[in-house]
Amino acid sequence: MRTARIAQAAEVLRRGSAVALADLAAIYTWRTWLCGWVARMLCQVAFFTLIGRLLGGAGDERFLVIGNALMVCAIEATMVVASTAWERGLGTLPLLTAAPTHLAWAFIGRSLQWIVSGTATSLVALYAVTPFFGVHWTVVSVTAAVLPVFLTAAGTYCFGLTLAALVLNRPGLRNVVSNVAYLGMMAICGVQVPLHDWAVPVRAVAALLPLTHELLALRHLLDGAPVSAVAGETALGALAGAGWLAAAVTAFGWVAERGRRAGTIEFGT
Repeated sequence: MRTARIAQAAEVLRRGSAVALADLAAIYTWRTWLCGWVARMLCQVAFFTLIGRLLGGAGDERFLVIGNALMVCAIEATMVVASTAWERGLGTLPLLTAAPTHLAWAFIGRSLQWIVSGTATSLVALYAVTPFFGVHWTVVSVTAAVLPVFLTAAGTYCFGLTLAALVLNRPGLRNVVSNVAYLGMMAICGVQVPLHDWAVPVRAVAALLPLTHELLALRHLLDGAPVSAVAGETALGALAGAGWLAAAVTAFGWVAERGRRAGTIEFGT
């Protein structure tokens, strides 16, 4: 029975992923992705970094360009809040809830395009923009940077899924919640402001977010820190992402059960 459930969940994830990739192809062409979205994100990274040049020194530039280049994938990953809420407006939520599998698996696979696009955009920003602000890459660091970038996108996606489940019954809040989430991460996770500048309670909240640890891992990597320091922060970020995945599965289960009991699974806006 357990094997059958695992196989069923895997099939739902596979089909959901196929829909996600189809959505990605419908949203972007290579031209619109590169000249539209990626160009916009590169300008954003350069903008925040140049503010550092205006207010501080070369060290601030390097700090800011690395943080903002990685932040790009977190921004895309939080788009899962909006794309999940769309399902209620499209009228598919009752069908998904009635399906003989956990509601979470459908939604986990449904918006995976944000992980793919976010990882690619962040890597472009890291490799294309950071060298202009004092970041030096080697063959090893170019290759090793892929893992913390991917784990940032995947972990933040899981965090976004948890938020998405909580606003599924209030789809009008989707953009507000998504924007507050990524702006909050930008503020407290070490992107714009060093972690040690925040009070202990704020640092404790930041420690729960995958972005905080993966950004430290990336900075350790580019600073030539020992492998143990890089691996430790990478593992902590992956653990935080796994925790948010578990929270998302629990939240979607609660939404489905509450909707069945209250009869609130319907079309919405």
